[in-house]
Amino acid sequence: MLHIPGAWQRTARGAGLLSSDGTVLPTIFAEMSALAGQTGAINLGQGFPDEDGPAEILEAARRAIADGLNQYSPGRGHADLLAAVAEHQQRFYGIELDPAREVLVTAGATEALAATLLALVDGPQDEVVVFEPFYDSYAACVALAGATHVPVPLRWPDLTPDLDELRAAVTGRTRIILVNDPHNPTGTVFDAEVKAEIVRLAHEHDATIVTDEVYEHLVIDGPHVPIATLPGAAERTLTISSGGKTFRTTGWKVGWISGPADLIDAVIAVKQFLTYVNGAPFQPAIAVGLRLSDAYFDGIAATQGVRRDLLGEGLRAAGFGVSVPGGSYFTVADAGALIEPGSDAADFCRALPARVGVAAIPVTAFVTPAHRAEFSTLVRFAACKQTGVIDEASRRLAASGA
Repeated sequence: MLHIPGAWQRTARGAGLLSSDGTVLPTIFAEMSALAGQTGAINLGQGFPDEDGPAEILEAARRAIADGLNQYSPGRGHADLLAAVAEHQQRFYGIELDPAREVLVTAGATEALAATLLALVDGPQDEVVVFEPFYDSYAACVALAGATHVPVPLRWPDLTPDLDELRAAVTGRTRIILVNDPHNPTGTVFDAEVKAEIVRLAHEHDATIVTDEVYEHLVIDGPHVPIATLPGAAERTLTISSGGKTFRTTGWKVGWISGPADLIDAVIAVKQFLTYVNGAPFQPAIAVGLRLSDAYFDGIAATQGVRRDLLGEGLRAAGFGVSVPGGSYFTVADAGALIEPGSDAADFCRALPARVGVAAIPVTAFVTPAHRAEFSTLVRFAACKQTGVIDEASRRLAASGA
């Protein structure tokens, strides 16, 4: 029999994708999207928009292809995109960056995260603190890096961390505190007290802060405040973002990471052996997006606020409890009153497309097995759809009693 090394098993276990008999399972996103396709259900599960990005960006990509920008880009990324990221960070947050040394273009935020963890942790003695529930690639990347995953739960209904639990989780073994803000899947926007404590703990235990800020321009209730802007944070913070959510171009997979040059050098040493480079004609197009007017960025946040409120109203009318998100595409709802005895959110979501015509994701897909029971009735819905689609999904949920 062919011997297969164990790194893939460690990664699949970390992502909750390995069955008891060793079979690799599909992600919950693939499973629910397939069910939506089979049943004709409205897909409020996977977080992708149902409309294209701004015309200026799409035209810039077409122009780049026509102009022959179709070969490898420079290893750190297209110079214009590196400059645009630095300009964006200065424009919105007052962060000064050297685009030639402190910015790196990646194949989406997920590659930036993977390369960072592979670069900065070194085995199971190194711990990565992650807020739970968490985007599923976090656990997989921690496992791939061979590190130890330490979750800090965000509990219903406010879905914010308990600071005492955070303090207990961060120790001398903590190499990275991974912060997703705005947070997927909960939509939580971490407040100033939480962010300040993360910075304090990172200093106390000499940890690196890694932030995933892909929903930075979809903060609904107030401006986004990157952790890197806090006193004492910049020198130990790597900030990750991407163009997919901001410009409705999730399939382009153009992301970036910024921060201190020595940390960026460590990440690029790994990244160059992952994708090497990516998306040459899309990089200058995303640069065009980052330079769009304030009206564009204000408008996408306002539009998401309308969609959030519309979805929340529909979910309440259908009998769900709702935690109001401060940002992101997502709303977490409690289906406890609608789930049959002996079932949980995963059973509920698997039945929902055929029974109701709506697809959603159980929050149990984003948690460690030890904490699964705490999230067993919670469901994530995506509000990144046009209002007519959200209206119809709400009607179907209410008409069926979910």
